Amino acid sequence: MEHRIISGNGPMVCHCIRLKRGEDLMESIKAVCREKEIKAGVVLSGVGCILRGRIRDASGVNIREITEHCEIVSLNGTVSAQRCHIHIALSKEDLSTIGGHLCPGCIVNTTCELVIGELPGISYGVEQDEETGYDELIFQKV
Repeated sequence: MEHRIISGNGPMVCHCIRLKRGEDLMESIKAVCREKEIKAGVVLSGVGCILRGRIRDASGVNIREITEHCEIVSLNGTVSAQRCHIHIALSKEDLSTIGGHLCPGCIVNTTCELVIGELPGISYGVEQDEETGYDELIFQKV
């Protein structure tokens, strides 16, 4: 398998945002990426809690509704003004954990402290992958 390695050309820029109660986690991340015109970024940290959530499971089809308060124990992914692919892990009150692909409808409870790292000199593109059948992310030099 051939791997294409792309390296940026400058220091990472960090965008630090505190989301408040009632904000949609995915929609807020997308809005930050559009506002800051991020061509390539990564979620470096996301901690806080949610009132309710929506995540897609590994089938790539089924969306699960989480109807209880949960702590965000992990949030990571690739983000840009054009496309966001983010995974989340949530801890329930009984300390069991559930995770998957973040979907719109994951609503912040008290707060979410979010740090997005912007990668200068890189942009994300999309390319149809015949093997997976999905539009997959590609890394490009700017």
